[in-house]
Amino acid sequence: MSRASTVRSRRPGRHRNAGLLILAFCASGALTVFAETDAKAIMAGVYQQDTSHDATLRATLDVTDKDGHTVRKRFTLSRVGSFGNGKTLVRFTDPPELRGVTLLSINQPGIADRQWIYTPATERVRSVPPRERSERFAGSDFTYEDIAERSLDDFTYQPLPAEDDIENHITFKILATPVAPERSQYKFIYYWVAQDVPCILHAEMYDQDGRKVREMYASGLRKASAIWGARKTEMRSVLDGTKSVLTIDEIHLNTGLDAALFTPEALEKNQ
Repeated sequence: MSRASTVRSRRPGRHRNAGLLILAFCASGALTVFAETDAKAIMAGVYQQDTSHDATLRATLDVTDKDGHTVRKRFTLSRVGSFGNGKTLVRFTDPPELRGVTLLSINQPGIADRQWIYTPATERVRSVPPRERSERFAGSDFTYEDIAERSLDDFTYQPLPAEDDIENHITFKILATPVAPERSQYKFIYYWVAQDVPCILHAEMYDQDGRKVREMYASGLRKASAIWGARKTEMRSVLDGTKSVLTIDEIHLNTGLDAALFTPEALEKNQ
């Protein structure tokens, strides 16, 4: 079955109500949030979905080029703090040529994301400048901006009159526009959020020229420890004909991660 066949528009007259870790977690209790018709309230349900103090996941990333060749990569992602107001570490464990490459992202509301990367080949930590935010991270279809967690208030939200069936979930369609255009590679993003659980199931990203440059699909929703999660996320680069599939293998919550590890100074010391 083609990917397009999984997205179906609903017939008129029925139900007239019209961005890595955030994709892995989807809390229960969505119906209270989604009783709101306000688009920001719907997105708040996505951002406020998890109340854990820290989280660690192990994941597999399959990167496929335009000729159909696939390379498998593995990494761990750790987070302290809350979504959009926390710190994340992405550390590759495989293949050997990527092992040890580590990205630190620090996110705070109202402040541009700050990122640093450690590369074992140079044994140095360097900051990721804003001009590199649109570049591919570790050769994948996820950019540096995609890896960083977005704050809810970094965008404005507008509900759109569309209800689509994606992965057997009826969705809200929302237009997200950056509050500060200079801080994002995207001119706007369309989100499709499930109405029964606060999960982003599909997204389309458009560049500053209004071209669709990426598509994201989330699937494999599962419930563990009272938290719903998408176990697979596919990102496609529309213009390049490439894709990356992220599969969550393990998730651990509230293990007592040390916040002192989430600093640029600690990147090099803890390799």
